[in-house]
Amino acid sequence: MNVIINGKQETIHLDSPTVAMLLKTYTLDGKAVIVERNGEIVSKVDLDTTPIANGDRIEIVHFVGGG
Repeated sequence: MNVIINGKQETIHLDSPTVAMLLKTYTLDGKAVIVERNGEIVSKVDLDTTPIANGDRIEIVHFVGGG
């Protein structure tokens, strides 16, 4: 399926196309992230149940420590 992730066209192949599975693919599962799907923020409790469909626009912001 084709989606736009952080402004870049990506082709992804997921057995279970959910936001949680996408984060796992990018090794971001369990990390502090904010995910927006088609302009709406996905709450942390809904990551497992929020589906991803062809053409979706996903924005992922993750936090990096440093000083």
